[in-house]
Amino acid sequence: MANKKMLAIDLGASSGRGIIGGYDGNKITLEEIHRFSNDPVMTPTGFYWDTIRLLFEIKTAILKSTQEGGVDTLGIDTWGVDYGYLDKTGALLSNPFNYRDTRTVGITDYVWNKFAPWEEIYGVTGIQNMNFNTLYQMAADLRDRPWLVENADKMLFIPDLLGYFLTGNKQTEYTIASTGALLDAGKRDYADALLNKFGIRRDVFCDIVQPGTELGQLRLEEEMGNSTAKVVKVASHDTASAVLSVPALDEDFLYISSGTWSLMGIESKTPVINDQTLKYDFTNEGGVFGTIRILKNIMGLWIEQESRRQWAREGTKYTFDELSAMALASKPLQCIINPDDQRFATAGNMPKRIREYCKETGQYVPETVGEIVRCIFESLALRYRWTAEKLELITCRKYPVINIVGGGIKEEMLSQFAADASHRVVNAGPVEATSLGNIAMQGIAAGEFSDMWEARRVIRNSFDIKEYTPNAEMAGAWDEAYGKFCSLIGE
Repeated sequence: MANKKMLAIDLGASSGRGIIGGYDGNKITLEEIHRFSNDPVMTPTGFYWDTIRLLFEIKTAILKSTQEGGVDTLGIDTWGVDYGYLDKTGALLSNPFNYRDTRTVGITDYVWNKFAPWEEIYGVTGIQNMNFNTLYQMAADLRDRPWLVENADKMLFIPDLLGYFLTGNKQTEYTIASTGALLDAGKRDYADALLNKFGIRRDVFCDIVQPGTELGQLRLEEEMGNSTAKVVKVASHDTASAVLSVPALDEDFLYISSGTWSLMGIESKTPVINDQTLKYDFTNEGGVFGTIRILKNIMGLWIEQESRRQWAREGTKYTFDELSAMALASKPLQCIINPDDQRFATAGNMPKRIREYCKETGQYVPETVGEIVRCIFESLALRYRWTAEKLELITCRKYPVINIVGGGIKEEMLSQFAADASHRVVNAGPVEATSLGNIAMQGIAAGEFSDMWEARRVIRNSFDIKEYTPNAEMAGAWDEAYGKFCSLIGE
């Protein structure tokens, strides 16, 4: 079907956009038609997503797509774990909490002591331990706001909630549901026994549907230019969409979805839940076509982004290109951090925290902007190597190539460092990975692509992929730095 047009609504933690994907039978093209900020709001009672504003922006993107000639289908992807409650009339009871809200600080000890130990939760769900997992957030709701849960008729994850606002239909898509430790990883359905232990009502959840399911027609379509587009459930978790777009040539591949977070893992046909995955805290999240994404959440470019915000607060605004240039001009491997140390997880004075970490660990203390940015990039690259080696250990397979997709590939120095630190070839691209995966799933649902492998071949044919090879002259220095890194994280 020539000239197929699909609209990807891609929402990230700080911004969103509407991108029209065109497919002419050979290549995919992308056109961004609407970009907007996503501004969570701090109130005296918590840190919330401005969900109704996001709905307005989505409607604006659909209207613009209609003015551009219309699209056949549209799909929505967002970050994971967060959700909203609807009452019996279908009204939203409260704006959804942002996963960085402080109500779940210390929640793990509360949950493990009151409901179930960590080993039991992981053994069922296969989801890594993060205090904002949906299971923990819902435990916090029951503890702190029981009236809200009592009055809830349904709970919907963010992309499902936005899809409901557009169509009036309530469905829970598998990949987004899999992010929050609510599912039995093996059964790929709700973990009923575990939910019962927590006192979480089973009837508050909607039935799970797979990516590619049609959600329905738009209502209030006159607000969107009388669009006739159908809403399709894509891989609604943004990382699941990004992984679908990885232009891999065979089944054994490593990927990093690089942005605010670095999501690094492999694609598997079955969950892998054992003593090793528990020890190294790997997660098992749902993918398309029955796949499981075995991955590690790495703090990612959040640390650089928050450092940049701090420098702006102090009076100097740097572009990312300026930061990269200063980092490149700095001496290599002077100091390293564990990017997943909890002190780097929350907003604040990140350069100060990096200096404090280096001082506490007896290292050179970075002073200049370039030294701090270089420390961040080199530390992320070393974390990538650690993750790759642990994935090889867990799966008993070798992965000579790392595929990096997403906006983080614009930081070319980080891609080169990833190759140098890991002694692996890095293939970087495409940039618009999440939107492409969203569009690819719409194309598969429409019969444009026979399966995810054909979609990946088309993506590889449509966009440039840049190869980075390891710098042999620096191999010894990186190995020495890796030894220090392992010591820092207690290996």
